[in-house]
Amino acid sequence: LMVQSQSALSLVYSALSDPTRRAMITRLARGPVSVSALAQPLNMSLTAAAKHVRLLERSGIVSTRKTGRVRTCHIDPKRLGLAQDWLAKQRAVWEERF
Repeated sequence: LMVQSQSALSLVYSALSDPTRRAMITRLARGPVSVSALAQPLNMSLTAAAKHVRLLERSGIVSTRKTGRVRTCHIDPKRLGLAQDWLAKQRAVWEERF
């Protein structure tokens, strides 16, 4: 279980490490949106945006649903909580030490 949660945490931080994916997450925090709508303000192709979305899906931060030809993305704030919880625990240790 510990290895599984560490793996999930690694996927979350890997997803968050890229500024394009962070911009997508910021946009999705306002509500669901299509992959093409995520790509548009970032001036990237739909193919490039879809690759970022797949990585966000693999991390569990984002889920998608396809209706017809449109793939809509939704954010899962609970998954982002993994990163927040880990940082809070580390901060407590750091503050105790210093």
